[in-house]
Amino acid sequence: MNGPYAALTSYLSELHEAKYRSKVPIYTGLCVSVGTIYLPLLASFVLPMNFKAILADYLVLHSWSLFLLLNALPALMGGFIFFFLPESPKFLMSMGKNEQALKVFQIIYSINTGNPKETYPIKTLIDEPKTNDQHKMSESPLLNGWRQISPLFTQPLLRTFILVCSVQLFMIMSLNTLRLWLPQLFQAINDYKYFNNGTSSTLCNMLSVIQPTNDTEECFVNFDNSEVYMNSIIVSSVSACSYLIVSTVVNVLGQNKLLNLLSLVASGCAMGIYFSPNSDIALLFIAAFNSLASVGSNVTLIVVVDLFPTTLRTMAVSLVMMCGRGAAMIGNIIFPLLLEMGCAPPFLCLASLLFVCFCISLMLPKPNENFI
Repeated sequence: MNGPYAALTSYLSELHEAKYRSKVPIYTGLCVSVGTIYLPLLASFVLPMNFKAILADYLVLHSWSLFLLLNALPALMGGFIFFFLPESPKFLMSMGKNEQALKVFQIIYSINTGNPKETYPIKTLIDEPKTNDQHKMSESPLLNGWRQISPLFTQPLLRTFILVCSVQLFMIMSLNTLRLWLPQLFQAINDYKYFNNGTSSTLCNMLSVIQPTNDTEECFVNFDNSEVYMNSIIVSSVSACSYLIVSTVVNVLGQNKLLNLLSLVASGCAMGIYFSPNSDIALLFIAAFNSLASVGSNVTLIVVVDLFPTTLRTMAVSLVMMCGRGAAMIGNIIFPLLLEMGCAPPFLCLASLLFVCFCISLMLPKPNENFI
């Protein structure tokens, strides 16, 4: 999913002028948050079903198989819709294809205003430096790929690239590490309340049910998971609302200051999760942490889009997101090890990562107006 999301972020940003561009990743994140509301809703209907189908005498489909199949449909539909979308005019101009870019501008003008394409007031576009396609065709794919990304690893872009990669690395590591474990944490809270007559306790006490024991006793399974789904819906809904709020202030505060604020407050929320006295307060801090860190990761992409030229934006976004996804994978492996050490280490680690992210974000340069 990393590749399509990176391409979509750059594509949408290049289709909008500078004053709207900073809001594009925010609205993209809003759509993602709405999608995460859809997932627990779908799971609450599909997974409890006693569904079983046998195909071709050897392929057995269960309710979870149906759930995964339904999850694949939106991505398939999105890929199909992309066939009908025009190429980015900014990209076409950077490749020297001004006539094609002008046709795209005319289509956008006609859709936005309802006027005929021929009435578009601009008739010619200024030539931009274009790449040597014939030289690219004679190169090997690996050499061609390196030629595309090599400017990111040389001055004057190297320092900026390292900074944004570091910010995204720590932001996504903290965000997705907890987000991927949320179903397990919510299930632990639900099981604790189930086996204690609905009473709540501190988060650390409730998470003790995750710890393995050497006792031999009868196993009881809690099949009432409605609260787990509801908690997931609440977290996703808060995240969606956060995107709406941030979309109104991003141009006022500026993406750099907004990123500083989001990472610092999210770090405090991670600490608050550890000190939660009951499940409701824990849910409050988890929802706040998830929404702030999620918005922060998308604000980082706004910074990337504004700091790098058109020909490098997609590659820069892809590499920055690759750093984040790789860090999330490492964090997902380390998190259970930290849980075995105790309740405090995992949440203190998340808070520390975001505080480091805050410190690095203070060193980010201002957007380069020459690339807009």
